[in-house]
Amino acid sequence: MTELREDVPHAARIWNYWMGGADNFPADRAAGDAVAQVYPEIVVMARESRQFLIRVVRFLAAEAGIRQFLDIGTGLPAMQNTHEVAASVDPAAKIVYVDNDPMVTAQAGPYVHADYHDPERIVAAAAQTLDFSQPVAVMFMGVLGYEPALGEVRSIVRRTFEVAAPGSHLVLWDGTNTTPSVVDGAKRLAESGGVPYILRSPDELASCFDGLTLIEPGLVPITRWRAQGEFIDAYGAVARKD
Repeated sequence: MTELREDVPHAARIWNYWMGGADNFPADRAAGDAVAQVYPEIVVMARESRQFLIRVVRFLAAEAGIRQFLDIGTGLPAMQNTHEVAASVDPAAKIVYVDNDPMVTAQAGPYVHADYHDPERIVAAAAQTLDFSQPVAVMFMGVLGYEPALGEVRSIVRRTFEVAAPGSHLVLWDGTNTTPSVVDGAKRLAESGGVPYILRSPDELASCFDGLTLIEPGLVPITRWRAQGEFIDAYGAVARKD
């Protein structure tokens, strides 16, 4: 298990800070402030990412009939988590959360301590709660930029999702290199001691959905997925396995 280090910035805790949470330490806040100095929109992105999650999970549960969710890289609990949104549609919905931060996986509930570089381990652990012979939603919400190689990202997504039954849905969003300021923000994160985060183009993110059927409106800024928000340097989509 990864050691809890309060003196080293960690992604889940930095994100918690940007979202206005209290589960973070001075090192996390310093790294978060360094990014926000050059890319103030990061705070908006953090909070809009939660609104995207809410819309997506509500769609999956209420319209797509999904009752099982595998949320990988979930981060620290915040308002309207996956299990809460799904339960608002069907209290019997099952959720498994995955993260590699011990501060996250120490929470009560169905948490798996694992790194997404080990999809087989994640699937084996999740199978104790979820039935992969039935449709499941597999979610990568703003976490895949910690892997620098696009080929490895695609492999992680494919290996995690290939066991899912037809009718399953893949949900993915990530930061994109669509404006100079967000690129500067990513550089500042690395300079401040945070784990470097690789921003990709929308076309590169789209390649993670190869072979799947994109749900309307396709891959768009997360603020515009079934919403009418302003442009943001983060794209997301939902796709179905037929």
